Amino acid sequence: MELKMTSRPIRLLFVALAATGLAACQELPGSPAHTSTTAPVVVTAAPAPADVPSHDPQLRPGSRAAPPMLHPVALGLFETGNPIAESVTGRITIEGSRIVGENGAEFITERIAILRGGNEFLPGQRYADAMMIGTEHPVELRRVVSETWPTRTPGNAICRDMKTGYLAITKIAEGDHDVVRLMGLRGQDMPAPSAADVTVCASSSYYARR
Repeated sequence: MELKMTSRPIRLLFVALAATGLAACQELPGSPAHTSTTAPVVVTAAPAPADVPSHDPQLRPGSRAAPPMLHPVALGLFETGNPIAESVTGRITIEGSRIVGENGAEFITERIAILRGGNEFLPGQRYADAMMIGTEHPVELRRVVSETWPTRTPGNAICRDMKTGYLAITKIAEGDHDVVRLMGLRGQDMPAPSAADVTVCASSSYYARR
């Protein structure tokens, strides 16, 4: 009997302790909610490679790099060197964008390219053959923006009664002179190996003492 009286109070003590521990584990009313202390992940863009320039929309167009300049193969005053030159222009002055003849002929031009004699202005037709120069000799190709025919003899224009489309210009050295050869071209196409509508008008020769 004494053993039973001793065991019952011990069991009651264990039950009381278990209930107290359970209550302590439960969240107390009014206690703050659990807040994560983990910092948010910040995503940043990878920097551009060092050799790739970044685009700056604030940069004015005038501040950007300009395309390379096409240097003319011939500039200055030149005397006529053959009867064709005497007829189509007379003595000429070659300037940056203008070619002016003594007989009133004038061309306002735009430089298109610096080519070589070996380039073709039509399939199978090279500047070297038409202008009697080497295949590596430079040839300046100009597009004719506007043209004025000779004042007294308009029929002597380099392409006669047709509009000149392009002028090919080259310069070679012959003895003490610089010789300039000028070839007029007309047609709907730009002179090129794949061109279909290009016609040679006339070739004239000029010279100047060096």
